Amino acid sequence: MSDQTDRLLKIMARLRDPETGCEWDTAQSFATIAPYTIEEAYEVADAIERADMDELRGELGDLLFQVVFHARMAEESGAFRYEDVARDISDKMVARHPHIFGDEGGVMEDRRWEDLKAAERTASGATSSMDGVAKALPALLRSHKLQKRAARVGFEWPDVEGPIAKLQEEIEELDQANTDEDRLMEAGDVLFAAVNIVRRYGVDPEQALRASNAKFERRFREMEKIAASEQEDFSRLDLDSQEEYWQRAKREIG
Repeated sequence: MSDQTDRLLKIMARLRDPETGCEWDTAQSFATIAPYTIEEAYEVADAIERADMDELRGELGDLLFQVVFHARMAEESGAFRYEDVARDISDKMVARHPHIFGDEGGVMEDRRWEDLKAAERTASGATSSMDGVAKALPALLRSHKLQKRAARVGFEWPDVEGPIAKLQEEIEELDQANTDEDRLMEAGDVLFAAVNIVRRYGVDPEQALRASNAKFERRFREMEKIAASEQEDFSRLDLDSQEEYWQRAKREIG
């Protein structure tokens, strides 16, 4: 174990000391820390998206601290230690890369990778292809994973025309829904069908939507900036005038 890893583990142990530790840290549990773990993972992704290496270094440290925090709480309960976490992931990576660490050679194909993961799930007692898709994942990402699992066992349209027709069907059903509960369910079906379409084109829906969010925000800010430079109150413009500014923003920044 490196000196800095050992130092971090000792810091965590000191923070969690029931007599001399930090009141906030000692009061935490797996459940209360979990939201911070998720938040830190998103901040890592944000730093990567902005290509900010200094920020990424810091955010990776914050995420590592979350791992150490959970491992320390587990050690206190006698469940496992940080070393067990590191050993388990090391063992898993070696097992999942027989072409690197074993005798298979060649290139790891997607099907072989999925077969290895499926074997791990079966060994852990999984009884369904849906087992192991974490419920805490963002809904868009989880729908993508559920669909990939279903496709592995043949539950898949032969071409993209099927998902496209399904999306049109779901939009019509949303339009016809007449209660809040029905609209909620049909809206979910629309989004699920849309994920299926982009998945068939080999696009990760989470990454695609993040990119579109960023593009929309960038264009909207530029549109407001242009309007303000011309002494226009954007919020008071009619839709046609706002659309003109939108088109100008697109021409300015793409």
